[in-house]
Amino acid sequence: MATITHEDTGEDLRRIEITGRLDTPGTEEISAALHELAAGPMRAVIVDLSPVDFAASIAIGQLIATAQEVRARGGHMVILARGTGMVMTTLKMGAIDRVIPVYQYLPEAHAGALRGF
Repeated sequence: MATITHEDTGEDLRRIEITGRLDTPGTEEISAALHELAAGPMRAVIVDLSPVDFAASIAIGQLIATAQEVRARGGHMVILARGTGMVMTTLKMGAIDRVIPVYQYLPEAHAGALRGF
């Protein structure tokens, strides 16, 4: 099971926090909300995966698709993940950090998201 929430900071930044497991059922639970929240008026988007225990390839695909949607509307998306967690390992092994910037700390993710445009 996975859940999704968001928090807007100022006029340009939205942090989308996902919790739980992003296996197939978990990804299907949050997919529509992720795309909807990322399509909002905020140009900078942080997807916070810090509370996520596991991310399957289907979840990584959704993150890439979401980042492409954000980029297409002139925005910039980054990922926040624990440096020692399984999710960070998955992102690094899949070279996702070459496609979507990945940060370990919120202040860096904040600056990176805003710097992207």
